[in-house]
Amino acid sequence: MNQEELKPYTHGHDFLGASQARHERRTHLVIALTAVMMVIEVTAGVIFGSMALLADGWHMASHAAALSITALGYWLARRHAADPRFCFGTGKVGELAGFASALLLGFIAVFMAYESVLRLVSPVTIAFNQAIWVAVIGLVVNLVSALMLKEEHHDHGHGHSHDHDEQEHGHSHDTDHNLKSAYMHVVADALTSVLAIVALSAGKFWGWVWLDPVMGIVGAVVIARWSWGLLRDTGRMLLDMNLSPELEQSIRRTLEQGGDKVSDLHLWRLGPGHLGAIVSIVSHDPQPNAAYRDKLAAFDQISHLTVEVHQRP
Repeated sequence: MNQEELKPYTHGHDFLGASQARHERRTHLVIALTAVMMVIEVTAGVIFGSMALLADGWHMASHAAALSITALGYWLARRHAADPRFCFGTGKVGELAGFASALLLGFIAVFMAYESVLRLVSPVTIAFNQAIWVAVIGLVVNLVSALMLKEEHHDHGHGHSHDHDEQEHGHSHDTDHNLKSAYMHVVADALTSVLAIVALSAGKFWGWVWLDPVMGIVGAVVIARWSWGLLRDTGRMLLDMNLSPELEQSIRRTLEQGGDKVSDLHLWRLGPGHLGAIVSIVSHDPQPNAAYRDKLAAFDQISHLTVEVHQRP
């Protein structure tokens, strides 16, 4: 049998998210916006001798570096999408990039808490007017960035016959954790800007200098919780954890109509919007393999399906 005859029985392994190209473009735009703000703040800090502007400028540099992890993940996944060395494609490169970004987010939370404790123990003089303006500018930039990176979740309007519980949990398989990690970075930065504005305003008008480091600790705790949530979600994906027992039960019910029994079922995520499934079926009177595949055709997120059929004596 030659390659042409085999073609109807083969398929590709490009399991990238349907929106990857759009998400990648948005990430590059946010990196460019962040880089421009970094240059403006550092330049203004040098010209006006403002340490607040310089500090926030270098903070923007670390922010751009974190977002670059997201961009690198998209580029690597796209570049190696057809590489046969990746048995199930490169859909999980985004999960790996998201995991790395979550680790960096956790490190930022620890560093924020450490710096805040130092400020509580040894208070420093704060130039309130400059610092407030820097925080306001940072908040505006991060809100714009967050709007650009926010992932839409549309109702796909599937007209399929499979159970409603599978549709309810479908979006967990569609989530682009690489984009989510970038979004969490800018939201975390926006949170720190809001807390800074509140604390600095209280310090300027009421002399509550202690509120600045306290708000830093509060922000660190919140960001640490976000980091842990992202680590947990991406870690589960990387370890091929079945995140939808409801979907698994729906598949079992669909296949077991007619008296057949599912003896083994493996379900895992290959990439945003793509699932892999291996099913073993035991039957007294087995149907052709194609019949079982047709039963699962309604589960459109299953992009790689292997069906084993065993006849029971």
